[in-house]
Amino acid sequence: MISPDEYVGFLAREYLRGYVDTGGSAVKFAVAADSVAPSFRDQLVGEAREAGYAVATVDAATTRVHLMEQIFFEVARQVDWDGLAAEALRGATTAAGFPPPTDDVPTLDALAVHYRTDARELKRDVDRELQLRIFKDFNMVQEFRIAMLRLCQAAFRTGQVSDAEHAALLEWLRGDLRQMSALKSALIYRRIARHNARQMLFSLPHWLATNGCAGLLVVIDVRRLGVARRPPVEERAGQYYTRLGLLDAYEVLRQLIDSTDELARCCIVVIAAPELLTDELRGLDAYQALKLRIFDEIRDRRRDNPFSSLVRVGREEVGS
Repeated sequence: MISPDEYVGFLAREYLRGYVDTGGSAVKFAVAADSVAPSFRDQLVGEAREAGYAVATVDAATTRVHLMEQIFFEVARQVDWDGLAAEALRGATTAAGFPPPTDDVPTLDALAVHYRTDARELKRDVDRELQLRIFKDFNMVQEFRIAMLRLCQAAFRTGQVSDAEHAALLEWLRGDLRQMSALKSALIYRRIARHNARQMLFSLPHWLATNGCAGLLVVIDVRRLGVARRPPVEERAGQYYTRLGLLDAYEVLRQLIDSTDELARCCIVVIAAPELLTDELRGLDAYQALKLRIFDEIRDRRRDNPFSSLVRVGREEVGS
């Protein structure tokens, strides 16, 4: 068993600094008791933020983790999309020959006045740079690229993107958009759902990295999956998972593991309850496809291998 301090330090040293931030990716599973999991999560989040990562936490108790799109929506709610668009816009205006004179978000009229140039000519040059930097960056899927381009144009205040469309883009990313017709002007016609959510999630770390972040850390707390029986109605809170929902959640995690070759600058840490290893009905034994990818049957019983996909995190109890 590895202590939380030791494992967080290991992840920071071997993965967050020097591997993930240079283009690598990893999916790790940490088994931790309820008394340890929250502090372990907080330590990991703090270490990642100190290393320059954007961080998102997903809890199976409040998010339906058996649906990939719901994981993306929860991550998206924790991303500063307008801040990223502003950073991308600063890079584009600088590359076009019009570096912003202040730290404020550059706008078309302000730059035109500052550089004493025609606003239409300036807009054309910046638009060309945005197209080159975003729309032709094929490390991101097309719908994601379109959305990021439109957010940058909204920040530039050129009149190309209305306030209503800007709000609709953010709602679309967060899963809150009711009518897709609000995005017809952006040429986005599909909701984010099971068929494209993973590609959207995989596009995000690249977008973060191109705009000043080291990458993305996603912490997925799946301890709720180990709850076999729902408590009485008056004591229930959040999501509970049937046998089918449990298997779907394990399938989502398996897909994340198998897709690491498509993923860059992203570390996913899954925090699970001890029942993951011991419960025959709701643990890894219930879904062999996931177990075969993370469970190390040949290991030292006295010490975990920190490089393993699955480790046991906790504190050894000292006998009296």
